[in-house]
Amino acid sequence: MSKQDSTVVSSPSSSNGASPAQAEGDAAKSTAADLSAAASSSTKAAPAKKPSRLSEDRRFKIFSGSANVALAEEVCEFLGVPLGQVRLQQFSDGETHFQLLENVRGVDVFLVQPTSFPVDKHLVELLIMIDALRRASAGRITVVVPYYGYARQDRKDRPRVAITSKLVADLLVTAGANRALFVDLHAAQIQGFFNIPVDHLFASPVLVGYFRDLNLPNLTVVSPDAGGVERARFFAKKLEVPLAIVDKRRTDINVTEVMNVIGDVKGRTCLILDDIVDTAGTLVKTAEALLDQGASEVYACASHAVLSGPAVERIKNSRLKELVVSNTIPLTEAAQAVSKIKVLSVAGLLGRAIESIHMETSVSTLFS
Repeated sequence: MSKQDSTVVSSPSSSNGASPAQAEGDAAKSTAADLSAAASSSTKAAPAKKPSRLSEDRRFKIFSGSANVALAEEVCEFLGVPLGQVRLQQFSDGETHFQLLENVRGVDVFLVQPTSFPVDKHLVELLIMIDALRRASAGRITVVVPYYGYARQDRKDRPRVAITSKLVADLLVTAGANRALFVDLHAAQIQGFFNIPVDHLFASPVLVGYFRDLNLPNLTVVSPDAGGVERARFFAKKLEVPLAIVDKRRTDINVTEVMNVIGDVKGRTCLILDDIVDTAGTLVKTAEALLDQGASEVYACASHAVLSGPAVERIKNSRLKELVVSNTIPLTEAAQAVSKIKVLSVAGLLGRAIESIHMETSVSTLFS
């Protein structure tokens, strides 16, 4: 199949009824900025930053796929640089075609693309973009993946299953990535799956600041499972509040059964902390368990708002006071319509990390 024999569509908008030649001509005018119209507009904007010396650095560029253009634009605004121009198209059968519209020879390139829904499409798109950059002789390619899909499949917890997070790591490295930047990996040891330098950021500084400003009375931070205790302990320490743990048992994929609450939550305001909210089944059950144990109010926060399946409806109908998430993944229109869901921007956090990586300075200062 050749591109000339296919109906070419600009992603995410389409050229309905246009001929292949006309559609391809229209697509040539599309840039990453054109894609942002379909992105979420409910995110709290990142703090503005005066243009830095990066704005004059011709050896530094940022590009974005279609997964979260709004976040990439916020990062570029924070750094005072333009978002790189690309042409991203699809054949009528869904096959992706990508072309850089700028010279990147010898350039330090940062490619922003979370592998969120649809996960496989955005992952393949990321691989194709890396390959295009490598073939265009980019000096260094750093993949900025705010949400790393397949991170939950990081071990053999059952017979004859794949360790998909390792497979995805191999794909990214083989495609040509020289460095990787992530936000809140589901398991920190995933960094070891990569044979390239990895920088692992945490959204905690952004989330902690929000809840510190709220100044909630009698606050207790709650980990929804044993695996998240370290994350919750860090959060509780920063807020200088007690920690509680919910002992849960997972009976199947996306199915959990809340067992026991470990810690005193009676009469207290509880803040459930997790890295991912997917179907929201665990979140809602944990909130119910805390309220049954006498908690006065329950808030929740998470780095990645996957919100698949019945998640939005569950949150809307739950007894949660508020769910605070970051914009590593753009919210759907249904999620934006739920007043309980608040979005905080991590663009400043990513922007500082990108600047540090390019300038070869320490990234560790962003961890606190």
